[in-house]
Amino acid sequence: MPVGRDGWFEAARPIRVEGGIKARSKRGTIGEQWWSRRFVDILERVCDPGRLSRGRAYARRGQVLGLDLGPGLVKARVQGSRPAPYDVSVRITAYGEREWAGLVDALAAQALHRAKLLAGEMPPEIEQVFEACGLPLFPGERGLDMDCSCPDWGFPCKHLSAVLYLLAEAFDDDPFLVLAWRGMAREALLDALRATGGGRAPGETEPAGAGIEPGGGGTEPGGGTSGLLGVADVPFAERIGDFYESGASAARLGPPADPGSPPDLLLRALDPPQVKARHIPLLDLLRPAYRTLAAWGDEEAG
Repeated sequence: MPVGRDGWFEAARPIRVEGGIKARSKRGTIGEQWWSRRFVDILERVCDPGRLSRGRAYARRGQVLGLDLGPGLVKARVQGSRPAPYDVSVRITAYGEREWAGLVDALAAQALHRAKLLAGEMPPEIEQVFEACGLPLFPGERGLDMDCSCPDWGFPCKHLSAVLYLLAEAFDDDPFLVLAWRGMAREALLDALRATGGGRAPGETEPAGAGIEPGGGGTEPGGGTSGLLGVADVPFAERIGDFYESGASAARLGPPADPGSPPDLLLRALDPPQVKARHIPLLDLLRPAYRTLAAWGDEEAG
């Protein structure tokens, strides 16, 4: 048999298969989202360009028969030029329960990161959060342990390259697969973030006014106010004429009397609505928005 550019004997073409996984990309690079491009950039920096090019051709031809991802391990079967498909495996370090507990705390402490993850998005800053915890999100140059049953001694062979490119496209479809490969499945992570209840930083004390039950904190009868927010309790029939007026002069509309009150105090005061957006409780989406608006207000006041 002829010796190919890979340095080993090879048939002219791989055996064509039906029902293989085909890359959506038909030309050029593979990977559309920032997280999949980050993964592909690492591959193209450390792997042999020729084998990567032939791997892209395999991926686009549908030579990969199956792809299975679990914590720390991706397994696949790739049809080459021999009758039996080759077995491929790609391993990285999967983080344990203790590491993920620290990562969840760090992510929950960043309200916007938490909100984006709960909305099914992957914030670009998440990579820095992982790095700050000493736990890289993406594997580095020596972070991939790859193996293929083919006789090619190159690293990686075209069969491995095909699997890596299809893995990048799978990351395009679901960014949570990046985290699942590191050991935390999507629903487990979202449940852990929801359980944080708003993502205060580790060690941060409860803000003033927190923990007050709805309807508590009112004055005694005759004091002129009632309820948590201190709103005048006036029958509606007596307010018809000025119901849509502010009830306070512009001079009195300034910063809140208690600057230590949490920005999401109103959300805490009201009963949570039984409404979800994309299976995410509405309050989980509103709390970060309230805090962001409060932060902007503080900047403008400063």
